[in-house]
Amino acid sequence: MLTKRLIACFDIVGGNVTKAVQFQDNIHVGPAAQLAQTLYDAQIDELIFYDITASNERRGIDIATVKEVAKCVFVPFTVGGGIKTLDDMYEALKAGAEKISVDSMAVRNPQIIEQGAKAFGSQCVVLSTQVKRTPTMPSGYEVYIDGARLATGLDAMEWLKQGQELGAGEICLNSIDCDGTLAGYDLELMKLAEQVVRVPLIASGGAGKPEHLRDVFTQTQAQAAIISSMLYSPRMARNYSVHELKDYLLQQGVNVRRYA
Repeated sequence: MLTKRLIACFDIVGGNVTKAVQFQDNIHVGPAAQLAQTLYDAQIDELIFYDITASNERRGIDIATVKEVAKCVFVPFTVGGGIKTLDDMYEALKAGAEKISVDSMAVRNPQIIEQGAKAFGSQCVVLSTQVKRTPTMPSGYEVYIDGARLATGLDAMEWLKQGQELGAGEICLNSIDCDGTLAGYDLELMKLAEQVVRVPLIASGGAGKPEHLRDVFTQTQAQAAIISSMLYSPRMARNYSVHELKDYLLQQGVNVRRYA
């Protein structure tokens, strides 16, 4: 049985982690490197880092902050935001990332997925996708880009299939509707995705209590889940430790990596 992974996701602005609700009203949390060290010490399984304003501002990723965070963590580390070319991917990997996330630029230039997979291997390319419920779409979900600011007219499931065919080795699927709400993951979305792709799926958007993790791992085929708000959001009545979450999941029969 594959081990389920708990992933902390950093939304980065100016070297700092922020938290938002449905991509709006960001609240400052703290310096990225400091929080990364704390979560690594707490034995988080993985870390994803998004420079959330890079694409909208048409600039490259914050390489300085990537380097600072990479010095603090020795678990799989994915970075994204402002990745436009193979050179950008290479620079991020050289700075300490193990995987590259592509999102807005992949929609604008899908071949970047194929180019990255050929150059660095599919295991290095994560397709991150922001989707929103849209009744006019065949699947009921539409892809958004530029920090969920711009609707693309792309059906979410068709885009996931295309991304997989181009070589994405993993897909991080974020529900804009659920993002930051603490009301739970969009299980319907995850079930649709698992019917059309065979690469590992990361569930994102909505986790607010341990039961939400249990549900996504037992009711869908998600192999990993993002738990940012639960760990450090100022909006939470209380934050959870990685140990608390893993203890709960183990008690529920979910196979997670035990901590030392």
